[in-house]
Amino acid sequence: MQELINNLVSSGTFGKMPETLVAAIVILVLSAVVFLGIAFPFAGIVSWVERRVWARIQSRVGPNRVGPNGFLQWLADGVKHVCKEDVIPTDSDPQLFKIAPYLVVLAFVLPWAVMPFSSSLILADMNVGILYMTSVTAITVVGVLMAGWASNDKWSLIGGIRSAAQIVSYEIPAGLSIFPVVLMTGTLSMQGIIRAQGWAPQHWFLFGNPFTFVAANILYVSALAEGNRTPFDLPEAESELVAGFATEYSGMRYLFFFMAEWGNLFIIGAIITTLFLGGWQFPQVSNNAVVMNILQLITFNVKVLFLVFVSMWIRGTLPRVRIDQLMSLCWKYFVPISFVNMIGTAIWVLIWPEGNWIAGYIMFALGIVLAVIFIERVMYYLRRSRMELYFRPTI
Repeated sequence: MQELINNLVSSGTFGKMPETLVAAIVILVLSAVVFLGIAFPFAGIVSWVERRVWARIQSRVGPNRVGPNGFLQWLADGVKHVCKEDVIPTDSDPQLFKIAPYLVVLAFVLPWAVMPFSSSLILADMNVGILYMTSVTAITVVGVLMAGWASNDKWSLIGGIRSAAQIVSYEIPAGLSIFPVVLMTGTLSMQGIIRAQGWAPQHWFLFGNPFTFVAANILYVSALAEGNRTPFDLPEAESELVAGFATEYSGMRYLFFFMAEWGNLFIIGAIITTLFLGGWQFPQVSNNAVVMNILQLITFNVKVLFLVFVSMWIRGTLPRVRIDQLMSLCWKYFVPISFVNMIGTAIWVLIWPEGNWIAGYIMFALGIVLAVIFIERVMYYLRRSRMELYFRPTI
């Protein structure tokens, strides 16, 4: 980023404009490109992908009429919501009712500022990047609770309270699961964390030691709970609360809540990829900086989109848990285990301050074994479902 600004100033592209003003213009332009060209379209497109994935998992067709393979369905849904009437309940708090969806969208937009797409493609490489990202995403609970209270509806209020309890609770194991990586790298910078890893899987922090392996899984599940994703979608449980905190919303404001939910899938995948999966790291196959940044961008997005697909897979297969099961999982299991992970990693770093490459290979081999077992079970159930379908008796 700084190199780009220096080149623009030295080339005289902006005349005699001060460097600080040039930097502000460049950041604003790049921010607009990222937000309008990547973030918002991604939230819409992923809604179409998710519906198609659910359909495949549940032996349905899914959206397939609007555009090729139904691809433009997300755009049609967006236009439909924009054209709908924006209804504000008479007995609601109109100011808070209107502001709430924008706070939720703000919590989705702000993390993109520190998203490390490649070694150079990042809007702001903060030295507290991961702390910033976890902090601004917590704004979601304010917007959701505000929406539930301002709606003056019992279903909305219950959904808002559930969301507040859920997000605040799972912030604790999520935050504690980030500390092992910080202890191993000594930095809160997103780029610094990625550079501390290698491109090969055995050099990722996911396989750094047994504690980080467990921490990565806890962080991923906690992030799904914070994002109100199935099986933790209790704040908007349709079978219990109509639409939860969004019951009284309509039109564009209703769309904002779910656009942020789908868009947050990328945020979740980006955090896990940065902390535990090597981020944009790619082998040095070219001395051309542009080529390497493109390869790094592709690498980063492939890892993130894989985690997004796993989130869709989970939502299409697992049933919703009860509220007592949700809170018990957090306070009885995740919080104590997260403390053990943090203390265990501190001891590990004290014994092997430069890391232990043997442990990396062992953990990587263990990960392959677990992946093979998982894939074998998936194939078994696929074969069984096909056999049941083939031999199903007809009436």
